[in-house]
Amino acid sequence: MSASAIFVLDLKGKVLICRNYKGDVDMAEIDHFMPLLMQHEEEGLVCPVMSHGKVHFMWIKHSNLYLVATTNKNSNASLVYSFLYKLVEVFTEYFKELEEESIQDNFVVVYELLDELMDFGFPQTTDSKILQEYITQEGTKLEVAKSKVPTTVTNAVSWRSEGIKYKKNEVFIDVIESINVLVNANGSVMSSDIVGSIKLKTMLSGMPELRLGLNDRVLFALTGRDKGKTVVMEDVKFHQCVRLSRFDSDRTISFIPPDGESELMSYRINTHVKPLIWIESVIEKFSHSRVEIMVKAKGQFKKQSVANNVEVRVPVPSDADSPKFKTSTGNAKYVPEKNMVVWTIKSFPGGKEFLMRAHFGLPSVENEELEGKPPITVKFEIPYFTVSGIQVRYMKIIEKSGYQALPWVRYITQSGDYQLRTNV
Repeated sequence: MSASAIFVLDLKGKVLICRNYKGDVDMAEIDHFMPLLMQHEEEGLVCPVMSHGKVHFMWIKHSNLYLVATTNKNSNASLVYSFLYKLVEVFTEYFKELEEESIQDNFVVVYELLDELMDFGFPQTTDSKILQEYITQEGTKLEVAKSKVPTTVTNAVSWRSEGIKYKKNEVFIDVIESINVLVNANGSVMSSDIVGSIKLKTMLSGMPELRLGLNDRVLFALTGRDKGKTVVMEDVKFHQCVRLSRFDSDRTISFIPPDGESELMSYRINTHVKPLIWIESVIEKFSHSRVEIMVKAKGQFKKQSVANNVEVRVPVPSDADSPKFKTSTGNAKYVPEKNMVVWTIKSFPGGKEFLMRAHFGLPSVENEELEGKPPITVKFEIPYFTVSGIQVRYMKIIEKSGYQALPWVRYITQSGDYQLRTNV
């Protein structure tokens, strides 16, 4: 079972808009949501599912809004939460920013969307590209569009319209990997993994069938090939267009792609990752007078690769002032509202080392509050490079008209949750 009703509330708990799908829960029950939430917050026991009598509230917070689903059955909670997050995604696609004002300015469109997204408590059409074909933001078009529902809604391929035409047929594939690394103050890597995604920008005519081949270790083992570097992907999640039965049987990623931009798949690789940008820091704090910071950054990746837009964020005491900086490259600036120094390096070649020194004054009266020890964080992007070694081996494009199409592949490695702890 799924949701009985969906509510959108402001921060005070006032209902901005709601939709009753099943009629088996009194709509006045929502009045108990805010007092329950405040009570749980006071007790430090905030929970994603709250109950009042036989009614259960499943909720998420986004910007200055609460999105709440109510039910009096033993519902599939993961389905309801997936739907609430999908609701946020669709509203954001429509209104750019999802907040109280955008709901109030677009009541008619929101009601239309709530009608189409869910029926009798079960999610229906949740693809924003398809919804935008017949629910438009112009009120006059809204009436005309109602008379004809696009075939995509009733089609087996609900994520792609028929009759798409392009003069030049191309598909762009982006393999993007984010590195999560935690290094302790002694320089040992505590945890590391790679979170990857394959994104498509499809500009293909008709209803093409695509087949994507990766250097997947399981596939190579199945086919008896073990030459070359392979990767073991975990937690693989696919777009709904991928034929899962085919992937389960022979690891072939076969699909009819959505038009335009989409995320085909995401994956995780649980492996020991050497930090690509290594940071050594010496932070010396002299009570009542000054703080001296020395940070050395070293690129631990291939010399032919270059990291772009590198940001090294070094925490400083909240009562520090009069900053002075000296850098061997790039620019350093003090961001007082975040209590940090941001050292920006536009281009960081592999194998190079750079140095930044900072000097701060401290007040003569010491801050009595004990401050934590925030880590140094690093942000970067390295094009034409993947840490895991994942490769797109082929992309076959088959369409009944037999046109020639060009696949383009781009690899990008970027920082995810990249932290290096300090002693001070």
